[in-house]
Amino acid sequence: MSCGDPHETDCSEVLDHLYEFLDHEMPEGDCAKFEVHIDECSPCLEKYGLEQAVKKLVKRCCGHDDVPSDLRSKVMGRIELIRSGQVTPEMDLGRPLHGGTAAQGQGSANAQAAGPGGGPRTDSDVPATAQD
Repeated sequence: MSCGDPHETDCSEVLDHLYEFLDHEMPEGDCAKFEVHIDECSPCLEKYGLEQAVKKLVKRCCGHDDVPSDLRSKVMGRIELIRSGQVTPEMDLGRPLHGGTAAQGQGSANAQAAGPGGGPRTDSDVPATAQD
């Protein structure tokens, strides 16, 4: 999206990083650039206002639920591993949050996907009632 007017920071960059800006998760220099852009660009100001309102509504309606401490510590531990470079987010996708290995979590899915003898499942492996 672009409003058509020239800006130091492009509209698409602002919108791509809007939640980082709303959550105060970006460097101060970038925040200043975004503030200038939002002040001079009415479409981005409108989108910012809408997302800010949604965020406030979600906080008001859902902000009272406590996160279980063990879940929070697991998530924070995972974030620290990623930040330290010990694990990349791509490598981490297959690991279940509850512990164990990715292969353990996929065991039943792999068993269901395999046909008799471990080969790929075919239509002849499926009972006639399930094919109808």
